[in-house]
Amino acid sequence: MRKILCYSGIILALLLLYLVFWPTPVDPVSWQPSEAIPMSGTFAPNEYLQNTERIEIADGHGPEDVAVDSLGRIYGGLDDGRILRCEANGSGMMEFANTNGRPLGLHFDAAGNLIVADSYKGLLSIDPAGKITVLSTGAEGVPFRFTDDLDIDSSGVIYFSDASDKFFQKQYKLDLLEHRPNGRLLAYYPETGETKVLLKDLHFANGIAVSPDESFLLVNETWEYRITRYWLRGEKQGQADIFIEGLPGFPDGVSCNGKDVFWVAVPNPRNALIDKLADSPFLRKVIARLPDSLQPQAVPFSLVVGLDVDGNIIHNLQSTNGEPYAFITSVEEHQGKLYLGSLEMTAIGRIDTPGKF
Repeated sequence: MRKILCYSGIILALLLLYLVFWPTPVDPVSWQPSEAIPMSGTFAPNEYLQNTERIEIADGHGPEDVAVDSLGRIYGGLDDGRILRCEANGSGMMEFANTNGRPLGLHFDAAGNLIVADSYKGLLSIDPAGKITVLSTGAEGVPFRFTDDLDIDSSGVIYFSDASDKFFQKQYKLDLLEHRPNGRLLAYYPETGETKVLLKDLHFANGIAVSPDESFLLVNETWEYRITRYWLRGEKQGQADIFIEGLPGFPDGVSCNGKDVFWVAVPNPRNALIDKLADSPFLRKVIARLPDSLQPQAVPFSLVVGLDVDGNIIHNLQSTNGEPYAFITSVEEHQGKLYLGSLEMTAIGRIDTPGKF
């Protein structure tokens, strides 16, 4: 019995030493969560997304972003690096290209090339035949570690995000636990091949969307539950401010319908433990040493938010149990439909665009 107690004590001591002293790349800082907009009133629960159609993927998962080409064909980038394409009716699913990375943001340029933010490979261009060209892999001497999302203006400039210049895509939880501003907003100029940094010090720079009049663009700061606006033209050109904050979950992708709505995907609600430990860097470092299964986990959740050009909430689309399509990371409007992407699903989602709020 004494030996058992002795061995148990040694194991417990080693475990404590591991949790307290084992090296970890995470260097957390204290922060203060914004007050969340309640999940009532404007965000009152509803079941609009229960009507989501699933365009099934037979082999593979995680179509994080979705794009639709001029012929109505649907594209989604998967966890294994493949970008699949199917017809508008969901038939004929086939491999369009394989980046051998992790394709996230997808957007077609005026010439019909699919521009891809690949988290590992950087900013890519894929022509209609599936040929891949690398456009950019770094800026100001700092390589991209987590190329995330993009949008393109009428002149062809590609605005995109590097979510974290410290952690890779598979390490996104470590970036969350650290909560340092490791993200950047960038612009790629096709005529010169130059990449410029527009904004630094963003807390997980995620979704990107250019406004209808191209006077500003939006970049989601996922860990801060907010969307930042960067001015492209006018008196505030080159400046940034807050477009909306206090979101009840983590904003991921954002897109503009080109007229009057920004669509925001919120794949998960706020995590109470993460917010409670905001001022406890030491405990968050301990959590970072735990196996992934013991760290904070995503929960089934479906929320799509529609904002007008002034940042007012005009659409609130939900499924309270996350069925039939959860963990929504992107929303793209095309010809009266919303196309939904997800890091977890084995399908692309599609649903009718809602009427007025």
